Amino acid sequence: MVVNVYNFASSHYSFSFEMDFSLISTSSPLINILIFGRKAMPSMFFFLSQIFDFFTLPSNLLLILGLLGLFALALRKMRLAISLVTVSMLGLATLGWLPVAPVALALLEERFPMPVDVEDIEGIVMLGGAVDAHTTIARTQPILNTAAERITTVRVLAERFPDAKVLLSGGAGHGAEGGELTESDIAADLLIGMGMAPDRIELEEHSRNTCENAQWSASQQKMDAESRWLLVTSASHMPRAVACFRAVGAEIIPYPVDYRTGNLTSGDTPLSLSDGLALADLAAHEWIGLLLYRILGMTEEFFPAP
Repeated sequence: MVVNVYNFASSHYSFSFEMDFSLISTSSPLINILIFGRKAMPSMFFFLSQIFDFFTLPSNLLLILGLLGLFALALRKMRLAISLVTVSMLGLATLGWLPVAPVALALLEERFPMPVDVEDIEGIVMLGGAVDAHTTIARTQPILNTAAERITTVRVLAERFPDAKVLLSGGAGHGAEGGELTESDIAADLLIGMGMAPDRIELEEHSRNTCENAQWSASQQKMDAESRWLLVTSASHMPRAVACFRAVGAEIIPYPVDYRTGNLTSGDTPLSLSDGLALADLAAHEWIGLLLYRILGMTEEFFPAP
């Protein structure tokens, strides 16, 4: 099956590329383990996906290569040591200082534009990921992260659409077990503190990942292809979120927030190595997530179009 992955055009340039998923083999032991975990033990899938994510983030992967190079040096494997350290240093410099990561992230952020002239909204669903649940529990006060714009945007949208339901989707994705606060709990407390009426807020507290967000939210609110729900999440996360909602038959209206780049033609360059690697990690997390969800059969599209 050939899927049109990206098609971009502007006054400056245009390009497109396709991916043939029939060429992707699931014979990899790790992929097979993830498939088994997803179907048989959701908790195990969550745990394995966290490990997979750790080893595929560019900053971690490149540092591991560097450490392996030092280990090879200690074993007097000079050629191997030089190769590994060179790849590690060049990779860190490329992703940290060149506009590679901003472009990779901008491709995601520009996929779904901000909607205009939206009317007759049934509800607003915000996906979890805007709060630091671990630190909130430890410090006994709500702690926001860099995706906090999701919450502030929901508050503004709730004023704009006073009759719309507000669904906060996000459960134990941070690894907390029963009895501890969920991401939805924390976000609800913040919104209530910002003046939103408590009876407008509904919680979905079971999901651990994006596709579970979609499954539980669509089931709880009986979303379908005719529903009119705004989906609020980070712009780079929106393609994966849309793919998951479409996979369960819910056609939502994307409302992207939390942009980290200008646009594809702005020529953004990281101001520091740490800034560049942070953008590279975020872009890799989303692109690999899109690919993995498609391989595992969790979505029907690799890179959904508007």
